[in-house]
Parts: sequence; structure tokens; C-alpha cells
Amino acid sequence: MSKAFVRESEDDDEELLAGQVSAPAPAKNYISPAGYARLKAELKQLVELERPEVVRTVSWAAKNGDRSENGDYLYGKKRLREIDRRVRFLIKRLEAAEIVDTAGRDSDQVFFGSTVALKTKNAEKRTITIVGVDETDTAKGRVSWISPIAKALIKAREGDKVLMKTPTGPEELEILEVRYAPID
Repeated sequence: MSKAFVRESEDDDEELLAGQVSAPAPAKNYISPAGYARLKAELKQLVELERPEVVRTVSWAAKNGDRSENGDYLYGKKRLREIDRRVRFLIKRLEAAEIVDTAGRDSDQVFFGSTVALKTKNAEKRTITIVGVDETDTAKGRVSWISPIAKALIKAREGDKVLMKTPTGPEELEILEVRYAPID
């Protein structure tokens, strides 16, 4: 037997265990009530409608004989794996979710859920809403609370100028308005 697989001493094990770092705690998943409802609806759709339909198709295709050249069977099994992977992902995201309802909040300070009107260095006006990681949509101006622009804006107030780190260097943003409207 090779010496590579022989345990030399108990001290080696203790050294290994002492040097291990515990796994980091799961990150918070801040989410709006509407975002949480969307994730739950997607989970329900997958579990109650899509998955049973694909299972029926795969079951029917399996009865047709040779599975190696059976497209319905092969595609169905692949689709089942995709659905199961998404279901596991959604369950984990929903378990870690921390619902933050900021609708109607009266503050001029930027926090999660705020809609911020700002002016960039080119005098271009933009409006963004700070939302959860699972709710980002750049077409609607929704940015994640962990994005560089949100990190630069958090805790700033109306009228403040903040610096956002960009790959081309810092960019100055001026906060024109902060409001808390319901996130749909």
C-alpha cells in the first residue's frame, strides 16, 4: 500500500481541523412583498402544473420502448432536471428571504425599496428603484441592493452628491428625489 493513504498521526487531523474555516452564513435575501409573491407563484406553477405534465409525458414516452432514441423521453428527462433544479433554487431563496415592505415610508434617506431620481455627471437624469437580488430588471430601472450604484446611494439623502465606483473611475451622482412607492 502506498504511504500516501496511510495516516501518520492524530496530530495531523487536529492541525487540519484547526485550520478549517467554518462556512459563511447564508447571505440575506432582502425582497419586496411583490417579489416574494412572484417567486412563490413561480414555485407553485412549477410544482403543481409544469412538473406533473412533464412526468406524464416522460411516463408515456418510457412505455414506447427504446429510450435511447426516444426524443420525448430524453427531452422530458432533461426538462425534469431543469424544473427540479429551479424548484430547489426557489425553495432556498424563499427560505432565506427577508421581506421588506417600504411602501409609504416617509424619509428623504435612501434605503432598500426606495425610488431615487438622480443626475449623472453628464447631466443625464435617471430613476432607479433599489430592490432585491431576485427582482432586478434594468429595463424598469430596478437595481439590486448589492449593486455598485445602490451601495453608493444607500444612506445618502436628497440633495447629496455621492461617488459611485466604476471600472473607468469614480462617478459623481446627485440625488434629486427619494420616494417610497409600492413595488409591483
